[in-house]
Amino acid sequence: MLTGNIGEWSEIYTLLKLLSDGKLIPGDENIEKINNLFYPIIKILRSESNGTFEYYINQDIVIISNDKELLRVPLSTFKDKATFLLEKIKANIDRTFSVPEIEDFMNDIKCITLKSNSLVKTDINIVVHDLRTNQTPLLGFSIKSQLGHPSTLLNAGKTTNFIYKIEGVTLSLEEINWINAIETKNKIRDRITAVLNNGGVFHFEGTEQKIFSNNLTLIDSLLPKILAEILYTYYTQKDSNLNSLVNNIQINNPLAFDTSDNHQFYSYKIKRFLTDVALGMMPSKVWSGEHEATGGYLIVKEDGEILCYHIYNKNEFENYLLNNTKLDTASSKRHEFGKVYLENQSLFFKLNLQIRFIK
Repeated sequence: MLTGNIGEWSEIYTLLKLLSDGKLIPGDENIEKINNLFYPIIKILRSESNGTFEYYINQDIVIISNDKELLRVPLSTFKDKATFLLEKIKANIDRTFSVPEIEDFMNDIKCITLKSNSLVKTDINIVVHDLRTNQTPLLGFSIKSQLGHPSTLLNAGKTTNFIYKIEGVTLSLEEINWINAIETKNKIRDRITAVLNNGGVFHFEGTEQKIFSNNLTLIDSLLPKILAEILYTYYTQKDSNLNSLVNNIQINNPLAFDTSDNHQFYSYKIKRFLTDVALGMMPSKVWSGEHEATGGYLIVKEDGEILCYHIYNKNEFENYLLNNTKLDTASSKRHEFGKVYLENQSLFFKLNLQIRFIK
């Protein structure tokens, strides 16, 4: 029996819902649909261990493998199954669960797995008819569900640790141990405050992993420093909203850009970063700059509506990412950050970058 969480079942819901709707509806930066604009769906492709299957929309849903028609299913059946699955997902927010009725239908339509390969960003591949260019591109989308708890855009790991050198202070072993023993609700912020109160100053040294640093530098040579400034601001203040943090750094301008003509250096560079993370860049893998999710994002809203953020609508996609993400604190124990440590007679402190959707 298949069991899965909200995100995994949302991928199946997306397949059923899009096939029954027959179109992709684009969303704006506020996660509302853009009226009078849509992309007709020609087919959805799905790779399974037992082959690759194409789901054509042609009055019925026609399932094809190796150019051979296997099955025809009425559109109304897909609509009914999507509605049924949506209610099951809403009833099982906080746990993994099975849906035998949907699993039986999945087997009938040759869909035997819940989730796509976690090593790639693409969750679903769709051929659409672009009415503006009259082309039929194959687009890969990443699926984000709002039906459960907010999902992450950038997952935490030791790979996303930023290293800061502490200067201006000499701490004894006893003082270091005392600072690291602080276990308040906001322990990392309070540990940083303790260092600052002793006269310490934090200077960004580099990322813990070279690959991540080089990936960031590939996107923009100053991106490691910009993210380090944003990250330090997050851990020393109470604000977590990424858009607000970017506005803060834009005002303070720690990299001393020429802003006399009101160039939005920081928001522009962070939008590029968020887009590349969303469409393929991972901290632990060498980033070539080529997007894996070639279509963009599909957002499953709380009411079951699915909105498309297409790379054709670049501005809406970038603004959506910036307006709907925040920084989050992962497990400092698991990812080994948030403590003062001594290395080569110098003091250092690590902070971890994790980006999560607000809803």
